[in-house]
Amino acid sequence: MSVFPRLWHFTRASLRGLFLAGLLAALGSTGCSVKRLAINQLGDALSNGGGSFATDDDPELIRDAAAFSLKLMEALLAEAPSHRELLQALASGFTQYAYAFAQQPADELEEKDLTAATAGRARAKRLYLRARNYGLRGLEVKHPGFEKLLRANPVAAVRELQKNDTHLVYWTAAAWAASISLSKDNPDAIADLPLAAALIDRVLALDEEFDFGAIHSFLITFELARPNAGPDAIARSRHHFARAVKLSGGNQAAPYVALAENVAVKQQNATEFKALLEQALAVKVDQNPEWRLVNTIMQRRAKWLLGRVEDLILPALPPEPKK
Repeated sequence: MSVFPRLWHFTRASLRGLFLAGLLAALGSTGCSVKRLAINQLGDALSNGGGSFATDDDPELIRDAAAFSLKLMEALLAEAPSHRELLQALASGFTQYAYAFAQQPADELEEKDLTAATAGRARAKRLYLRARNYGLRGLEVKHPGFEKLLRANPVAAVRELQKNDTHLVYWTAAAWAASISLSKDNPDAIADLPLAAALIDRVLALDEEFDFGAIHSFLITFELARPNAGPDAIARSRHHFARAVKLSGGNQAAPYVALAENVAVKQQNATEFKALLEQALAVKVDQNPEWRLVNTIMQRRAKWLLGRVEDLILPALPPEPKK
């Protein structure tokens, strides 16, 4: 998979988190209940923030800051392994970090340095799997035995999931599908695709408007990759594109990039490919500050894709001469 529409829902509370981390260290030798309270407060602060990363326009700055925040949350999780909000934040955070700062740079490197690109994608896959595992752990907190049931009976497993599980289910599914897309030489990984599909479809059923159309933006790509996609896969992708644009008010670049990179390329439609990417670049990144970072990142990808038109879309063949 290639598009994750929203980035960095956490860490507005990073400074508060640093303060609490220092407090936690001071409490290391005190009573267990006091230390546990501090851990839970810090976990809540780090996992329920949002805004300061998403509104930034400097992806490289966020790349470095996000790595620190993710590691801090992992350290907290070691002390509170069933903290559902931390598990959710780690699932979403590692998924987004893998796409924006591992997979996308690897894609851009491929023409210049295949070895480095291959290593970058391998790293992205590892990060996606880490995100997936955190997501599954988060689902297990509320639904014990969930992964075992999912592997045995996906239909029955996802039926247990409710609307308040949507965020966690979405990022678990996104990470899982993304890891599979980078594991095309691994039959065991590919065999898990129906499980990711079951989670994705459950998100759509639970809340199709989730996060301003995030699930629709994701499905633009996934419909072409899902098991037994069928002849109407492109039509379904276009339907999800229309919903994603409507639900985001046309103010996110991601749906345009997704349709261009997947459907327009598949149909070898250079005119649509260019038009969609120009629409992505026309999105005003400052109009919705909470989407500034993701739009900046997706517009960077749009520019890169525009520079690869000749690699992705073959020139039209000249008409055959009349006899």
